[in-house]
Amino acid sequence: MKLNESLEDIKNWQEFENLVRHYFEDIYIMSSNGVKTVIVQSSGEGADGGKDLLVIFKSNDSLVEYERKWVVQCKFYERSVSPSDLADTNIPGLIHQYGAEGYLLVCKKNVTSGTVRMFENWRKNCKFGYQYKIWTGSMLTRLIAKLNEE
Repeated sequence: MKLNESLEDIKNWQEFENLVRHYFEDIYIMSSNGVKTVIVQSSGEGADGGKDLLVIFKSNDSLVEYERKWVVQCKFYERSVSPSDLADTNIPGLIHQYGAEGYLLVCKKNVTSGTVRMFENWRKNCKFGYQYKIWTGSMLTRLIAKLNEE
């Protein structure tokens, strides 16, 4: 499946979330990166508590099968995402709740410098080793283009 690389064609948050979902599903289908299985669980419509998707990567290193989980939040805003847009979510608690490795914020546009600082502080001060990542719209577009080349 060739994913749409233009975020300008996407009309609403559901289409944006589906694009992100399909990106993760296509990592397994189109790539040879050692991932054996990718499971993408959606929170569906309504209040999601800060989790739009739970992405589970299952791999095998020839000794043991293991999995890595990521909590993914998609923000379909026409402006930069600020810390106040995430204030209702206990993101470290959310990672812990799902037994995940980390939290990925995927934005249609960008994030403010305050959001970048917030994620850097979480990374630096997390005693559990959780990962905190941000993908801007331009980063997502580049990742989709790269996947489409494979």
